[in-house]
Formats: sequence, C-alpha cells, structure tokens
Amino acid sequence: MPKGLTAVIIRLMDVLGFVGLGRMGGNMAARLLAAGYTVYGQSRDRRHAEDLVHEGLRWCDTPREVAEAADVVFTSLPDEDVLASVASGPDGILAGLAAPKIWVDMSTVSPSASRALAERVRAQGATMLDAPVSGSVPQVQAGTLTIMVGGDEQAYARVEPILRELGNPTHIGENGQGLVLKLAINISLAVQMLAFAEGLVLAERDGIDLKLAADVMTQSAIGSPMLKAREPLVLDLPDEAWFDVSLMQKDVALALEAGRELRVPLPSAAAADTVLTAARASGYEHRDIAALFEVLARLSGDRAFSP
Repeated sequence: MPKGLTAVIIRLMDVLGFVGLGRMGGNMAARLLAAGYTVYGQSRDRRHAEDLVHEGLRWCDTPREVAEAADVVFTSLPDEDVLASVASGPDGILAGLAAPKIWVDMSTVSPSASRALAERVRAQGATMLDAPVSGSVPQVQAGTLTIMVGGDEQAYARVEPILRELGNPTHIGENGQGLVLKLAINISLAVQMLAFAEGLVLAERDGIDLKLAADVMTQSAIGSPMLKAREPLVLDLPDEAWFDVSLMQKDVALALEAGRELRVPLPSAAAADTVLTAARASGYEHRDIAALFEVLARLSGDRAFSP
C-alpha cells in the first residue's frame, strides 16, 4: 500500500487528544487541527485554549476525558511534577487508558521517571512513547521540529504519520532513550548559548561594535542554526521567551542527573548550570536563554541591566 494512502487511513482512524496547550503544545495542537485531525484537548487554563476551540478543538474538563475520547493522546508539559499530576488520580490520563491506546509524551522529563510511567501504562494494556522535541515556537509553527522517540516500534510506526505533521521524527530506541538524546542535545544548546554570550562580552569589552561582532560570529564556523536564530534576541531581548532560562536549567539539571546515573562526566553542562543559576538569581528566570549575554555583561560590570 502506498505510504501516503496509509497515512490517510491512519488519519481517518485516529482521534487525537492533547493535554497541555501552552506555547508549544498549543501550537502543536493547532497544526494537527489544520491537518484535519479530530483533536480533544485539556489544559490548566481554558482561556489559553479559546483560539483552538474556535478552530475546532473539542474541549475536555479533565485529562481522563481526553484519554477516554482519543486513540492517541499527546502531552506537552513543563516538568515532571506536572506530568505526574496529569497522569495520576481519578481524573488523570492513566484512568482513561486501555488497549490499544497510545500515549505520546512530548515533555522533557527524567528518563527514569518516564520509563517508570511507561511501565504503568503497559500494565493497563496501552503503550507509552517518549517523544521530546528539539526546537522552539517558530519550529512548531513551521512543522520542522526534530522529534526523538523512545518506545515500542509498532506504536511508533502507527504514530509516525501524525508526528510528521509536527516535524521530523526518528525512532531512537527503547523507552527513555528519546529523552536521553534530547538531554544530550540540550547540553549543547545551553553551552553554545553561553559560549556565544562570552565571546560577545569579550568583543564588546575591547570596543568592537556589538552587532558587528554578532554578525561575524554567526557567519563563522560557530554559526549554528540556533545561534543564527537567536542573534536578534541577544541584541534586543524580547519580553516573550522562545525557551526560557528556567526550563533550560531544568533540562541541564536532568542531563546532569542522567550523567551521574550513567557515570558520565558533563563538565560543560555543569558550567552552564552555574551561569543559569546566576541568571535566575538576577531575575531572568522567565526570559529567553538569549539573556545569558545580558547576564554575563552585568556580571562583568559593563552594564546595569534590569531584567
């Protein structure tokens, strides 16, 4: 059967659910609605989902209702505590799961915690995949997220056409391994941002024009897609973050925890964690990680920034 026809059949069969409709989850749900899927949704604050409801989202009052209505349930949540609260209890996702439903968790949480939750899902006859993403709001909206999936291969094959509406999925391995690779990527994300900020502060301290330095640096060998995208944010820090300091430090802390469990030294992650702690102490907790430039400039005494 042609691959495209298979995708159409799966789309007609699968009703989707989405719990967690914040900046990332809301934009993912919007893409799935635009692709023609029936999507049931729930979030902590319905006001954040009103635009999606107008676009066709079928609102549910509890995560359990979403799980009961959907064939495939997606979650995109900020941390492990929120994931646990959404999963458990009489109104949680677990209460609404049964065979052959699939739960695709796109949150970035501890691999060990995700594996433990996958075991609970398996005990109910359903299947859980961890599918964290690399990318921010612009990549969600463009459908170009990098998606790393851990878990059962047959379940992955079933949801792959759905995930392709959001970006480029790859099956990494068993449960938790999608998350391990996501944390490995986010070590580099934090360290790149920190190194770029350090270089800019050094150049500006010697009197080099800041924009000129940023332009040349991003055009050089170090100019990764992430740094090129964030150059304007470094020069003019926006009020709304693509990926804020608090979430970045949460991911770095998870990477350090995984490193300890696997006995892998992560010295650059530890250095980034130190500066992220300083950023939070300086009031930049909810600003984009591009704020690391302002934080280092402030620490160097060059500027008196107000976050």
